[in-house]
Amino acid sequence: QSIGCDDYLGSDKVIDKCGICGGDNTACKVVSGVFKHTLTNLGYHKIVEIPEGATKINITEMSKSNNYLALRSRSGRSIINGNWAIDRPGRYEGGGTMFTYRRPNEISSTAGESFLADGPTNEVLDVYMIHQQPNPGIHYEYIIPGDNVISPQLLAHRRPGEPLNGQLGMPESTSHEDEDLHRETDILTGQTAGTFPVIQPGRFPSHQPENQVPAMQPPRQNREHNWKQVGKTECTTTCGKGSQYPIFHCVNRITHEEVPEGYCDSSTKPIPEEEACNLFPCPAFWDIGEWSECSKTCGLGMQHRQILCRQIYANRTLTVQQYRCQHLEKPETTSTCQLKICSEWQIRTEWTSCSVPCGVGQRTRDVKCVSNLGDIVDDEECNMKLRPNDIENCDMGPCAKSWFLTEWSDRCSAECGDGIRTRSVVCMTNHVSSLPLEGCGNNRPSETTPCNNGPCAGKVEWFAGGWTQCSTECGSGTQQREVICVRKTEGNFDVLNPYECSYLEKPPSQQSCYLKPCGSKWFHTEWSTCSKSCEGGFRVREVRCLSDDMTASTQCDPQLKPEEKEPCNTQDCVPEIDENCKDKYYNCNVVVQARLCVYTYYKTACCASCTRVANRQPGFLGRR
Repeated sequence: QSIGCDDYLGSDKVIDKCGICGGDNTACKVVSGVFKHTLTNLGYHKIVEIPEGATKINITEMSKSNNYLALRSRSGRSIINGNWAIDRPGRYEGGGTMFTYRRPNEISSTAGESFLADGPTNEVLDVYMIHQQPNPGIHYEYIIPGDNVISPQLLAHRRPGEPLNGQLGMPESTSHEDEDLHRETDILTGQTAGTFPVIQPGRFPSHQPENQVPAMQPPRQNREHNWKQVGKTECTTTCGKGSQYPIFHCVNRITHEEVPEGYCDSSTKPIPEEEACNLFPCPAFWDIGEWSECSKTCGLGMQHRQILCRQIYANRTLTVQQYRCQHLEKPETTSTCQLKICSEWQIRTEWTSCSVPCGVGQRTRDVKCVSNLGDIVDDEECNMKLRPNDIENCDMGPCAKSWFLTEWSDRCSAECGDGIRTRSVVCMTNHVSSLPLEGCGNNRPSETTPCNNGPCAGKVEWFAGGWTQCSTECGSGTQQREVICVRKTEGNFDVLNPYECSYLEKPPSQQSCYLKPCGSKWFHTEWSTCSKSCEGGFRVREVRCLSDDMTASTQCDPQLKPEEKEPCNTQDCVPEIDENCKDKYYNCNVVVQARLCVYTYYKTACCASCTRVANRQPGFLGRR
């Protein structure tokens, strides 16, 4: 069976929030709230007042900030973070209780500072905030006794036999009603029911109050044994004012030998009273605060900590002048730190092909921000100023592919004598769009070629021949005619030097012409190089149907389409005889049979044999 808070086996009583065993939470009052005022001035600002007798004290900052909590007694004594000195987290005594000061310092933590204490307090305490940035909110909560409730502080300072609210402590032979009163009273102090609390060392005054009524003393028994002081406890501290208590043992009055405590009357055992010891001050020491957060989340940063010269006296830690710690080496207040290696940019792929086959396009590559663990993370975790380009322009050169030209015109520009034939020449792109002519280079094919239909006859004068047919069968072209200076004789014309006719107006020898719209016609490129130099190869050219404006058309006559491929170099191949290619050994046929001609040494030593078999078996020498 379990033991209840009243120390009875099988009891189901528990301590309520008021600290009462078996209570119903009505004997006390919970005071709580949130301080959310907007502050403007830097420095100390009062938040809440903790009254005397408060228990279960909890003062908590609602989220992490650069502000600090501070605690001071009503008498003006600083307990935590006073006089602009920030104390390190720990336990601090003040107001009759022990406060636990917490300040989470983890990078990932969002919790704020807090003061926690069980209480009860024996004086009024003031909570302050050292304001440095906007107030995130301070939650406060504590418990105070309700009306007509016996104060735990009153019980804690009673001695056996002292009156309780005017009532005398009763011996064990009281009525059941009185026993219930004692049990309830004792429950408030956390002691066993039916008995007064055990007196703790140092908690009560050594004198008896004037209104104390002595408890009934049992008759003296076993007076041959009594209590004797045999020593003292160890001092609680080695310096700075500690405490110790006398030790009493039960001894034989005559022999002074120690005997079990049952031989002595427990009611006559002296109460150990606290005695001060080791009053000399402790040496000063450096109080090292916790490191601040690293100034950088990755890479090399800095962190700081507070170093204070402190000295302990009377169970209190005081901040003193730094010269008192000069006998000690002062720890560093700053340090380098590195939480992790910074993420870096990585180029994961090569550049892609250009987005266009000619002209100016773009190409891309994959650039990722990679953590020190090899994981791909958001770009913001890398230095954006150092990010490699993942897209750039690319120039594939002019888009012109080749010169396209028509067949030569059928007619010569002169009916007799020297004339010309013409053809159309155009520079075409892969996308069938015109470019400036220099886009195809400087080797532009000629648009004219000479022709001659035989000599002409005439008389002495400027003689103008007939106009030739238009240089183009369609579209804009030119017409030519021969204009010469002649002397006409009977049945003949003698050609004279042109200056002989210089006094005469010379007729024009060329004019433009336009027969009809061309419509669509076939254009083709020059033939490519033959694929083989002998034994029959082939060559190709590109043929396109273009309209008058040199755009692609489907209106050309398929029957007139020029050939796009034709055979070439059909003659037999004649092997070249190399005078330096000879066999150096008589047994080179073995080298051929063993297929050693693929190795440079044998290919040179048996050059003739290896060359013959290579001509018979193309690719023989390139199999290894």
